[in-house]
Amino acid sequence: MPKKFKGENTKAVVARQRKADARHEREERIAKQKEDEYWKDDDKHIARKQQRKEEKEKKRQEQLERKLENQKALEDELKALPSKKSTKPAKVTRHEIQERKETVDHGTLSSSARTSISEEQPLEENLNHMTLDGEEARNVDEALSILGKQDHSDRHPERRLKATFAAFEAKHLPRLKAENPHLRLSQLKQMLTKDWMKSEENPMNMHPTTYNYKP
Repeated sequence: MPKKFKGENTKAVVARQRKADARHEREERIAKQKEDEYWKDDDKHIARKQQRKEEKEKKRQEQLERKLENQKALEDELKALPSKKSTKPAKVTRHEIQERKETVDHGTLSSSARTSISEEQPLEENLNHMTLDGEEARNVDEALSILGKQDHSDRHPERRLKATFAAFEAKHLPRLKAENPHLRLSQLKQMLTKDWMKSEENPMNMHPTTYNYKP
């Protein structure tokens, strides 16, 4: 007789199914945990990027606000100032710059005074030469020396000449100062010496020796 067919054990099938479901559920849970961890990490990066972006935007806004505040303060300050017509600065020539430098170096002088000074500068070179018996005297000291050699009858000609020149200077220097207030003392004394060489008050001009002036 053929064997009687026996059906599958229901309990065993149910048990296997439960195991399979449990395994599948466990695998899904693990997969979900991994996915959650992944998105959790990604959210951290996104949050940090967003925070940096917000901080940068905040800083930019603060800078813009400060700039606007400074601009407004400047405008308010300009409005508070008395209104003046804007004048175009005049061009300064090289000559004017030099004049200003001279003013700083030597004190305030007018333009005409500086012109007079420049005209008087050659005084040192233009002093006449006084010739006494072939010897030239350019100043009082040289004239004293020559006179001392020539006048043996006067034991102290240099003293007499110096005293006379001192009197001449005391008499005429104030006049030269008044006539030439822009000149320096050294220039005034040059003029005084030049006048002294030609003055009748100069004892050398009354000396028996012939005096010649060369230009």
